[in-house]
Amino acid sequence: MADRDVVYPANPHALYDHHRYSPAVRSKGFLFVSGQVGARQDGSPEPDLAAQVQLAFDNLNAILSAAGSSFANAVDVTLFMIDPEADFDTIWPVLQANWGEKPFPNITAVGVNWLAGFQFEIKVIARIPEEADHG
Repeated sequence: MADRDVVYPANPHALYDHHRYSPAVRSKGFLFVSGQVGARQDGSPEPDLAAQVQLAFDNLNAILSAAGSSFANAVDVTLFMIDPEADFDTIWPVLQANWGEKPFPNITAVGVNWLAGFQFEIKVIARIPEEADHG
């Protein structure tokens, strides 16, 4: 395997090409996933916040799966929220439903003032199981 290669999900949404970035880069046994938002197939935001957060996780999980990994292999998670104080009670239950079992990854949550029309973004670094790393 090259020192790094790009991983695309099976059905990538339009934002990757529109903004010219890779969904994830696999390197040295780790997957560095770009921030994932609740983008519909055409790249537009899912308007309902809870559904937007779930779609962000769905988009994230599609990338992890394409690399032969899963959220259970996440080691570092960063959350970005436009209005954490107002939205936390909506975001947290969706996050918990997708979080899995112990051992949990570490997490950093950051309030930001712009996410290109989205209210939530999740960025992950995940380990790729050895079997998948050789594929």
